[in-house]
Amino acid sequence: MAARLAHDTPIYLTADVRAIETAAAQAPAPPQLMERAGLAAAEIAREAAGGTGKSVLVLAGPGNNGGDAFVVARHLKQWYFNVSVAFAGDAGKLSADASAALRAWRAAGGSVTDALPPGQDWGLVVDGLFGIGLERDVAGHHAQWVAAVNRLSLPVLALDVPSGLQSDTGAVMGCAIRATHTVTFIALKPGLLTLQGPDHCGDIHVRALGLDTRKLRPVRGFVIGPEVLDGVLPRRARNSHKGDYGSVGVIGGDYGMVGAALLAGRAALKLGSGRVYVGLLAGDAQLIDPGQPELMLRSADEVLKLGHLTCLAVGPGLGQMPDAAFYLDIALESPLPLVLDADALNLIAADARLAERLHARAAPSLLTPHPAEAARLLGTSTREVQGNRVGAATTLAARLGALVVLKGAGSVCAAPDGTWHINTTGNPGMASAGMGDVLTGVIAALLAQGAEPRSAFLAAVFLHGAAADHAVASGAGPVGLTATETIDAARSLLNRR
Repeated sequence: MAARLAHDTPIYLTADVRAIETAAAQAPAPPQLMERAGLAAAEIAREAAGGTGKSVLVLAGPGNNGGDAFVVARHLKQWYFNVSVAFAGDAGKLSADASAALRAWRAAGGSVTDALPPGQDWGLVVDGLFGIGLERDVAGHHAQWVAAVNRLSLPVLALDVPSGLQSDTGAVMGCAIRATHTVTFIALKPGLLTLQGPDHCGDIHVRALGLDTRKLRPVRGFVIGPEVLDGVLPRRARNSHKGDYGSVGVIGGDYGMVGAALLAGRAALKLGSGRVYVGLLAGDAQLIDPGQPELMLRSADEVLKLGHLTCLAVGPGLGQMPDAAFYLDIALESPLPLVLDADALNLIAADARLAERLHARAAPSLLTPHPAEAARLLGTSTREVQGNRVGAATTLAARLGALVVLKGAGSVCAAPDGTWHINTTGNPGMASAGMGDVLTGVIAALLAQGAEPRSAFLAAVFLHGAAADHAVASGAGPVGLTATETIDAARSLLNRR
């Protein structure tokens, strides 16, 4: 599972991995990367297969991924596994390294077939059909092999990426192997961690193959790991009071959507803000939250006039009526850290003047769009956003001068300087109403307490997903998990750090 990955583990796009390989090949004594990759994968395969002597099916494709597979097969055979290799390629068209790996496999007594062997009791399948940089759909007999392996319901070790998964985007190119383990070489790739990657990779193992990637190529992408929580907030002094922990103002809650603002407010309160004011647009709303009477409910006008706020959050249940745009405009003038979600984002997408005011802000701005909201902000389609989540998030951050989290499986957090992180927590139970409102409140709480904006942003995104994972582990989902249940779980995890 990707959640075991350490914070700030580097992630590289395919072009960067290729550049690292090229730089390594130009060293005075270039490393034999294919041999190193094959041995690293074989060691994982040996454990995954469940013991020496088991039968292992190795799929070798037409490129260097196939070369890695031949090396894996050779080592497993030397360790007394019963290895069969199905080769979906042309030996005459292999690269020099892959051709050498095939010759070494044959020299070790191995053979290849061009069809999947029938009727075997396999202990493991090693997937070496296609690696990084796949740009066309898997089709024909390759697709038939993928479907056959997925029907076997066996342990599958994918080499570098599961065949059919686009390594930069996480998109499935026609069809893809569903692996139980993926050993990825040199560095993580974003497609393993976002969009459909998490559903296809299983447990992820990173093997750098002896390369110092940071010296060979600057890194722009990173993992958000559990260590992000360690220093986000200082330990509380015994001699303190509520004023020491900030005051959050939440603006939203128009007619029929008051609950969204209350969820954000409850999250801000339970994640440590000393005081939380919820400014409601609905004129007939009850000015008390019976489920959380500590919240101070007022009109949006009153909250925006408070002089002691330390953070503003605008958007949960805001709506898109003229009053909503008016209050958003006021918030954009504020010198406070500003969290924007939901209809605040839709209003900005529809009004270039608001977008310009957002970009011009001197104070930190933090945006939490889901893919459809991001598409509106970018003037494109949800499909295009999902087709390149890292690209969409980094473009939005640069265009609006804000920290942006593109929510979804493997949420992508991007900064205006072009760096980005991918979150590794969360589960399908979060596909329910109100989850985004809770995230807004969590971010606002950390900001209000004085956390550095980028640290607060990354910590909140990680904590939000981890809280959902904690709730599911406790039996509260994923089916039927509610946003309210994640708030207490997030508080518990924050207090454990």
